[in-house]
Amino acid sequence: MEREILDTKRKALKINLNPKIYGTFAEIGAGQEVARNFFTAGAASGTVAKTMSAYDMTFSDAIYGVEESGRYVSQSRLIKMLNHEFGLLNERLSGAKYDDRTFFAFADTVTTLNYNKSNDPHGWIGIRFQSEAGGEPNEIFFHVRLLDTDAALQQNVLGIIGVNLVYAAFYYNHDPKTMIESLADNLTIGSVEIDLISVSGPAFKNINNILLNLYLIVKDFSDAAIFDSLGRPCLPKDLLYKKDLMILRTKYAQKSNPNFSMLNKAVDEFVRSEDVQKQNLSVLIEVLLSNVLSNDEEEAPESFDLEAVAKRAEEMCKTGNLVIVSNFARHNKLAKYLDRCKPKSVGISTNINNLKFVFNSNNFGDNYASQLLSYVSDMFSKNVRLFAYPFLDKKTNQVITSANMPVTPDAKPLFDFLILNGYITDIREYREEDVKTV
Repeated sequence: MEREILDTKRKALKINLNPKIYGTFAEIGAGQEVARNFFTAGAASGTVAKTMSAYDMTFSDAIYGVEESGRYVSQSRLIKMLNHEFGLLNERLSGAKYDDRTFFAFADTVTTLNYNKSNDPHGWIGIRFQSEAGGEPNEIFFHVRLLDTDAALQQNVLGIIGVNLVYAAFYYNHDPKTMIESLADNLTIGSVEIDLISVSGPAFKNINNILLNLYLIVKDFSDAAIFDSLGRPCLPKDLLYKKDLMILRTKYAQKSNPNFSMLNKAVDEFVRSEDVQKQNLSVLIEVLLSNVLSNDEEEAPESFDLEAVAKRAEEMCKTGNLVIVSNFARHNKLAKYLDRCKPKSVGISTNINNLKFVFNSNNFGDNYASQLLSYVSDMFSKNVRLFAYPFLDKKTNQVITSANMPVTPDAKPLFDFLILNGYITDIREYREEDVKTV
């Protein structure tokens, strides 16, 4: 049964008229856009215990504590805000008047587009709430990138998505997929990207955060999700900024484990060629989702076996590496995504067979030249190097490397240029058993 999507005002009014929902709004960085929607909907006194906005850094530090990183639009700041505001609710609101109320603390810390349009508008949004009066709190928080090219439009988006979050917390917490889908209610396509979400608490005791973040990809909220070695979702830029990254690409459905022996050889080549300091090296294993999404374009996202993908990602996290789950069918799409994180350098470990496909014009249409130039530009203008491991052609029983890989004449000059200048490097020191047949 299709759910009814209420407009923003009706959502806010429904919450205001619910006598059991009561709490605080604390907003930093883009005005009190969320609280404003509740006030303009009417009957806000039934919901709002307090609203506040500590814009001055000195005031903010006095209330929530100093941010050692100096970054106030951060997960750390959001959690401090939620801790403080939810604690005050329980400390100050007691007695028979509040016995049957479920408290919540909503918070956001956001930067919208500046006057010169030179910044990266983004923010952290979250809510801590009780699903039953007097119960242990639950928590939802997520990171957004605001994509509109006007600050006023971004503020409007923030107000809408904040109302959506409060509504989802109380009315959709039993259904995580609907909860995520509802965050985009009443928003125009392309106005916002949600690239991380995390939930916790008794209402979400059976929810897997890896699975939840994969659903963001399937629903086109984001192109990728990154997890640390403990399986926790992380903001890509927090993990990858100014790092030397080495990535092993794997397919979700591949039956074997990644070839870690070959990955280690690629890492060694990368460290030598880029003069990488060990303490600045981050190794990521990518679980490629596109072979799931491309099986049947008409197939509904709900029918994909995302639980199997989440299990694969968890297995890769247990190797002690960072894990990225993505929908980037081509290396250049991955390179463009990583460039947003401003890494120092990037190495990608790939099978030479993948390059054999790219540098063969017979696999493409009439506009092959422009496609190839776009691929090369997207890839290698981002300080990316490819480290190609060989494969055994079972038809000829020959080991294929960049030296003997078939390349069509129209792609040969560009391929030779990339080899000569070190953009593509063969992994030479390998064991015979590491070479897979194709």
